[in-house]
Amino acid sequence: MLPRGINRRVGRAMHDYGMLADGDRVLVAVSGGMDSLVLAWLLLAWRKKAPIAYALEAVHVDMESSPDALGPAAAQVAAKAAALGLPLRVLPALWRPDPHQTRSKQGGRDVCFQCARSRRTQLFEHARQSGCNKIALGHHRDDIIETFLLNLTCAGNISTMSPRQELFSGRLALIRPLAYLDKDEIATVGRSLGLEAVRTACPLSEKTRRLEIHQLAEQIYRQIPGAKEHIFAALGNVRPQYLLRQTGGRRG
Repeated sequence: MLPRGINRRVGRAMHDYGMLADGDRVLVAVSGGMDSLVLAWLLLAWRKKAPIAYALEAVHVDMESSPDALGPAAAQVAAKAAALGLPLRVLPALWRPDPHQTRSKQGGRDVCFQCARSRRTQLFEHARQSGCNKIALGHHRDDIIETFLLNLTCAGNISTMSPRQELFSGRLALIRPLAYLDKDEIATVGRSLGLEAVRTACPLSEKTRRLEIHQLAEQIYRQIPGAKEHIFAALGNVRPQYLLRQTGGRRG
């Protein structure tokens, strides 16, 4: 069972963004991290009590597969999904990084972007082939805030992950049911369920720009009480009239 406050915020996120509807076919992406494992458990448990019916398919992209066997991480993820009562579909990765590309700091960051894009494209295609109209991802409030800070400081735009994002003219939607929860809350739920994250084999998992942004965000939270709540609220309280707007040389 979820603690009452966490259950309420998950329900509110689903309601606020209309994440699930009767007859949905939902692909839940299971990386093996605690967030995705808790999400898989939650969607399975939610289906038993929800007033709607939806199909659920768990999918993992295997970055280490060989022609005749699953990679070590994928085998562990499959076992954990089975323990939850959820069969896992393992997709051999269509693209893998060249080990030489990960050696330089900048090269590693380029590889992270390309790897994430390839895995996302593969999930989109599998969703299309299997008739899924939703892809559920385990991103949470910390991810949403840190993506905003990453785009603000490194990409020169004001944007972030949306709890629900429509793609391909509405034929597919990304949903993030954990959007109102913090990472440490999800970890607490996972521990209460006896779940353990599968360690990633990625050589860059502790060397990314996102990790630097996470450390920056934590510093902000320590120095400014309530900053996390205010930043998250600001992402839904945008005032376009107070942003920079070019006037095309008009004289005022």
